[in-house]
Amino acid sequence: MLNYSEYGAPAPDTPPLIIAHGLYGSGRNWGVIAKRLSDTRRVLTPDLRNHGTSPREKTQSYPDMAADLAELITYVGGPVDLCGHSMGGKAAMALALTQPHLIRKLIVADIAPVTYGHSQQGMIDAMRTVDLAGLTRRSDAESQLAMAGIEPALQSFFTQSLDIPNKRWRLNLDVLEAEMDKIMGWPTTLDGPFDGPTLFLSGGASDYVTPAHRPRIKALFPKARFARIPGAAHWLHAEKPREFEASLRVFLDS
Repeated sequence: MLNYSEYGAPAPDTPPLIIAHGLYGSGRNWGVIAKRLSDTRRVLTPDLRNHGTSPREKTQSYPDMAADLAELITYVGGPVDLCGHSMGGKAAMALALTQPHLIRKLIVADIAPVTYGHSQQGMIDAMRTVDLAGLTRRSDAESQLAMAGIEPALQSFFTQSLDIPNKRWRLNLDVLEAEMDKIMGWPTTLDGPFDGPTLFLSGGASDYVTPAHRPRIKALFPKARFARIPGAAHWLHAEKPREFEASLRVFLDS
């Protein structure tokens, strides 16, 4: 089963909130937002497969990630409210379309149910340049990532997945590389629809969710609502955490 962190306590008549992170992330990336939201509900932040301290598997497909989330929800007790960012958003959508009874409300952060054309190979290549054997500090890895062309914000983000004492990444880079087409894609077999309340929350400066995607989104999620956070790009929860938190509260409490 997926490893997860837990915040807050069960609240009467309020389902737990599960937050699924994006590619190269982990549940710990969401700790600050989860702690804030846990004032009114139980919040869980799992590590998805091949990330963090969750099991290393041979695939990274969205049906498989959806099944992992379903197992966690069954364990903690559903239905739940589910929020997913980027890759985690696609996993959340896949679960909603295949096992809708497990989800009350769905929040999809800056991703659409479509195939994207860009590649993440450069990120994997950069992480592989880090001299793990010689690492003593996280800043050493950040310097090496900078030399590989990684921008400062992503240097800090990537190094959160470093296990410095054991000289390794908490990311299964081999599987993520091999499965990148699936991660950037979208399964054509997921027809839906999911009829529950759904919020597509995007960064105002991001191009991951465009007006051209709305017909496809509406076909799969007929109750979808759309909102944007001004001044935020793809990493909207990190760039505008207070605004992101407020948007979730309004939608979940409505």
